[in-house]
Amino acid sequence: MTGAERFLAACQLAPVDATPVWYMRQAGRGIPAYERMRERYGVLGIARTPELAAAATVLPVAAYGVDAAVMYADIMLPVGPLGIDFELTAEGPVVATPIRSPEAVQRLRLYEPEEELAFAMQAVRIARREIDGRQALVGIAGGPFTLAAYLIEGRASRDQAAARAFMYAQPAAWHALLGRLAEVGRRYLAAQVRAGVQAVQVFDTWAGSLGPAEYEAYVLPHAMRLLEGARGVPAIHYVRASAALLEPLARSGATVIGIDAGLSLRAAWARIGSHLGIQGNLDGARLLAGWEATQAGARGVLEEAGGRAGHIFNLGQGIVPGTDPALLARLAAYVHEASAARRTGAAAGMEVLR
Repeated sequence: MTGAERFLAACQLAPVDATPVWYMRQAGRGIPAYERMRERYGVLGIARTPELAAAATVLPVAAYGVDAAVMYADIMLPVGPLGIDFELTAEGPVVATPIRSPEAVQRLRLYEPEEELAFAMQAVRIARREIDGRQALVGIAGGPFTLAAYLIEGRASRDQAAARAFMYAQPAAWHALLGRLAEVGRRYLAAQVRAGVQAVQVFDTWAGSLGPAEYEAYVLPHAMRLLEGARGVPAIHYVRASAALLEPLARSGATVIGIDAGLSLRAAWARIGSHLGIQGNLDGARLLAGWEATQAGARGVLEEAGGRAGHIFNLGQGIVPGTDPALLARLAAYVHEASAARRTGAAAGMEVLR
């Protein structure tokens, strides 16, 4: 199978020849050509230049031997045309004027991403041509809670307390805000699908700060609306520290749930049901500890998955800064080889039994 065939089959819980691999935050981390590009143009400069964004998207494919390329685009890109002035810093997004009132929410303007974010769609088309069917192309969008948290807090937050306070104190304004974010996100995903992505991942990273009842009441309807934009392609829904939220996440409309290293694959599947795939979940810190720790962790993940259909191998919270690129390539090769051998051995065992 090609990488694209392997990845897309796993998303649909179909048999694969080996477990597919890609790494969250893979676009550029540790790759010298990307570091030079980032130093010269900056993250937004790359993301807003189709040729550069496509190049950053494709770089990890050759560097790491992964089965999917994820579009290079910051999750904040779609909030700019809403009327939000922001910049990206080393500490994360910084919003010039945080949203703190219903009036500020009402001023946000809906728009068509194919017009306002035409550069992103052109990057998708270029990247799709360049990978030429060898790997799957994955689009991205920020989840409604995470984007709302940045807009309300004004910057990255340890606990999103200001955002949650706004949610409780002004529920009508909160739902109006998430409704706008979800609608723009839905249009953004649909535009990426039309441009050529073959799957999408929604990063609602900070939604893990909510309990399940709060998530269901204040976020889930908007997440479901956003994911409607992925109709026709598989959708991966990732929330960091999502142990408490697995059941509502399973009802979001995603086809694959991304989990981090704090969750057991077996336990997660028991909770979300066998009809959904799982992406995860090696602790990225193992790669900082060297190959022996990395291999042992990868072996444990594969043993727990047991060759089950619907598993996509990933690092639970993405590539950790400082990771050796050679280890990432070695890990992808190991996962492919070890999982293929496991499948071949299982098939041979079945023949013996027959």
